[in-house]
Amino acid sequence: MSIVGHEAPLLETKGLTKVFPSTVALSNVDFTLYAGDVHVLVGENGAGKSTLIKLITGVYRKDAGTILLEGHEIDPHSPRHAQELGISTVYQEVNLIPTMSVAENIFLGRQPMRFGMINMGAANRQAKQLLKDFGVDIDVTRNLSAYSVAIQQIIAIVRGVDLSAKVLILDEPTSSLDRPEVEMLFSVIRSLKQRGIGIILITHFLDQVYEIADRITILRNGQKVGEHRASELPKVQLITEMLGKELAHETDNKVAKAQTNRTAEQTYLKVRGYARQGMVEPFDLEIRRGEIVGLAGLLGSGRTEVAHLIFGIEQNDQGEAVIKGESVKITSPRKAIQHGFGLCPEDRKVEGIIGDLSVRENIILALQAKMGWFNYLSRQKQDVLADEMIKALSIATSSADKPVKELSGGNQQKVILARWLVSNPDLLILDEPTRGIDVGAHAEIIQIIKRLAKDGKAMMIISSELAEIIDYSDRVVIMRDRKKLRELEGDDINENTIMHAIAAG
Repeated sequence: MSIVGHEAPLLETKGLTKVFPSTVALSNVDFTLYAGDVHVLVGENGAGKSTLIKLITGVYRKDAGTILLEGHEIDPHSPRHAQELGISTVYQEVNLIPTMSVAENIFLGRQPMRFGMINMGAANRQAKQLLKDFGVDIDVTRNLSAYSVAIQQIIAIVRGVDLSAKVLILDEPTSSLDRPEVEMLFSVIRSLKQRGIGIILITHFLDQVYEIADRITILRNGQKVGEHRASELPKVQLITEMLGKELAHETDNKVAKAQTNRTAEQTYLKVRGYARQGMVEPFDLEIRRGEIVGLAGLLGSGRTEVAHLIFGIEQNDQGEAVIKGESVKITSPRKAIQHGFGLCPEDRKVEGIIGDLSVRENIILALQAKMGWFNYLSRQKQDVLADEMIKALSIATSSADKPVKELSGGNQQKVILARWLVSNPDLLILDEPTRGIDVGAHAEIIQIIKRLAKDGKAMMIISSELAEIIDYSDRVVIMRDRKKLRELEGDDINENTIMHAIAAG
């Protein structure tokens, strides 16, 4: 039974602040967790959720503020120290050893001993009983790797609770679980509530937030912008606070969508019932030549997963893709490139550029892959293509042979665009193409996107910036909790409609 409002918080932060050389990651954040409560942290990328958790668990040292546990000030200097104080964390990627047994993982580093030796019989009996207390009856002598991600999550939770049964932090525990596994995990969480354990949960799935949360704290740009009882917080208000957008209340105060002169041509790509279990629910999508389809939704809504399925990074396990009327199987990015697809990923530094290679070498990568490595592009041809792209996209570099890692973020983004443009794709997928770049480069990227559509490219663009999506999209697909909710077009493409659609589910 929840005891929200109990006069003595279990865990509390006051004015918690963390500053890095280039940014204020967390600013003056107050946070309160009560025993027997699930307190959900929500916010978009860079909101400060991870920083808050890392300060509480001793991964980072605070620059200002206080942390109190059961009314006493604490200053965790490592995750191990936090665990000794009574604060355990279970991360999205289970931090256990898959080649060891379930029992060995639960008691790792504190195995029951007998006559100076590990007593595995006792460890197995104790592990089995611990799991049974949470409704899980499995063979604890089998290796951890023999079990599903959901079971591994529960094993990690059981270990954490057995180590320190005060505060449990769960970081995206349901990100790779299907519905029955989520229900199993939530059943364990509810039993922890009954024991009076305070639970901090980070998740991007709105339906799950309202299913399990007692209290919700919203962070944005390193600051706390709201704390509410879940039962008293409408979804529209939650989204408004997360995005920092106020919904208009006047029906005649709609944001008018800028109309373009281009006319979308024939359908280039159509997917029907496309899905991957535990990743994205079945969806239909059609993209025409000369058309920009925007994907809108909160972080974790499934937008990037849709892009990865279409580009073959992840394999669909149901559904069909049709290109220009012909059914095809896109089993890898190589196949997608051969079919005329291009993808500019969200994380350009990790998945996009190859920092130590030159601007020229980065630009010709996709074309070389499309041609095959035995049809080598001559150095002369590489120079011509690189120079053309540098001029066409106004890439600010002193030389095509300059290492791309030395360019600004906006110019690195242009290099990735140039890479796909020289391969002459029919479909270009852009995942957060303007994130982390300066205002000038932002405007240039938007103009390039519009120009490419005008030239007849089929475009699918993922962006967290609603104003941006509204500006250039011919149609907007609304995603939430790994599901396609609806499509908008024409005058329906405005902030009010998009935000209400996300909230309504």
